[in-house]
Amino acid sequence: MPSTSPPLCSPIREILLRAVLEFVRGAQGRPEVQRIALIGSLATTKSEPKDADVLVTVLGDQHLARLADLGRKLKGAAQQHNCGADIFLCTSRHQYLGRTCSYRECRPRVACAGRNCSASSYLKDDLHIVRLATDLMRQPPIELWPDIRAQIEPPGDVRTLLLDPLTVESP
Repeated sequence: MPSTSPPLCSPIREILLRAVLEFVRGAQGRPEVQRIALIGSLATTKSEPKDADVLVTVLGDQHLARLADLGRKLKGAAQQHNCGADIFLCTSRHQYLGRTCSYRECRPRVACAGRNCSASSYLKDDLHIVRLATDLMRQPPIELWPDIRAQIEPPGDVRTLLLDPLTVESP
């Protein structure tokens, strides 16, 4: 079956954008999710991005188990192609919370950089390692849900593989 992606879309961009689409489909409408946005290199024309970065605005840091599960699926899809993925979390007041946890079970791990792990929160609060700019949280480059808004001109493959399918699915 021929690909429906634009001719300039690199294979890795297509893989990552399709994985982000599946993440958005799974996360949209969840009670803890207020907004989903695309940030990082996929929001640019970088031909060979190394990861997919998604910013999710949430209600507090509780009840993130399903969101963390969706994040692990996105990471898994990316890792199959030697890439990564991060789900960054912030509040509606643009306070950075951390990232979703990469582990299904919380237990002491050398590779875990979270400061206050809790098996029920699935929040990797590694603020000593990663911080997001308030402006990025306030106005991310491309909002995907609940509304599609772009602060920049979306690359053609982002429009074709991500925005168009989300637009068709909107009520």
